[in-house]
Amino acid sequence: MQYWLLKTEPSTYSWDDLVCDGKGSWDGVRNYQARNNLRAMKKGDLVFIYHSVHEKVVKGIAEVVREVYRDQTATEGDWSMVEIVPIQKLEKEISLLEIKQNPDLKEMILVNHSRLSVQPVSKKEWEICLNLSET
Repeated sequence: MQYWLLKTEPSTYSWDDLVCDGKGSWDGVRNYQARNNLRAMKKGDLVFIYHSVHEKVVKGIAEVVREVYRDQTATEGDWSMVEIVPIQKLEKEISLLEIKQNPDLKEMILVNHSRLSVQPVSKKEWEICLNLSET
């Protein structure tokens, strides 16, 4: 089991959109490191959905249900996508500020490489975030 964080702009595709759709294709990633992270995802891995830009909060938990395949939105290049389903909205959203203020999360990629849209989360970081979210 691996853990991940997927960043999205809520005006483009939000947690509520994912819940409404019941399943979402995580496509449109055009960064090589993020693409490689998508390629490392396995069916059953858990994912935090993070709203970037104005909100800057972790909203919910999703699960990878289809491993990497060719990104159908790409007109050129070797890009990838996965499919996820919503599992649970967090009891309490976790703000970026809370994450940054927690000394146990100082190594989290969200803190140190915040622009990366697909990032791994360690098991320890995952558990700390669940505790912060009261989930």
